[in-house]
Amino acid sequence: MHSEPTDPTKQPVTYRPIGIIRTPFTEQKNTPIQGIFNKACGTVELFPEYEEGLLDIETFSHLFLIYHFHRANGTMLRQKPFLDLQKERGIFAIRHFNRPNPIGISIVELKGVRGNVLDVCGVDTLDGTPLLDVKPYVHQFDHREEVRSGWVDDQHVDDVREWNSTPEALRRRDRVNL
Repeated sequence: MHSEPTDPTKQPVTYRPIGIIRTPFTEQKNTPIQGIFNKACGTVELFPEYEEGLLDIETFSHLFLIYHFHRANGTMLRQKPFLDLQKERGIFAIRHFNRPNPIGISIVELKGVRGNVLDVCGVDTLDGTPLLDVKPYVHQFDHREEVRSGWVDDQHVDDVREWNSTPEALRRRDRVNL
């Protein structure tokens, strides 16, 4: 007698953090919305048992950090994104933290490696964010030409850097008639 195959949509998916992301940011409203808009630096502290997995990481200039939004406060399928507070968008068309699975991804610049600690810049996470994975950014694999960025293409993103790219600053900014 053989058993029926298990339905993968009914099985829980469990991950354990492999480390902690340390940043200068302690409040969501004052954390940059994207790392490309700031030069803030921090560290990625992998737990000692994962240090061996960092072999050759120093040969890359940029990394993907995949993490758990540990301070997300619920799930919303529609949300007004920080770049466009005038219109709700579907959660899968924005990068807001209140998602069905509160998983985040950032690209950071790798500045150095000290044992199990990565020095990085361009951080956009809260201090103490649980790290799920690190992957190298490989230009030949990850860069795409002729990309459409949906509703974001109309948001004057080039101006965001000078506005201070935190949710708090973007909410206060008069951006209705840009």
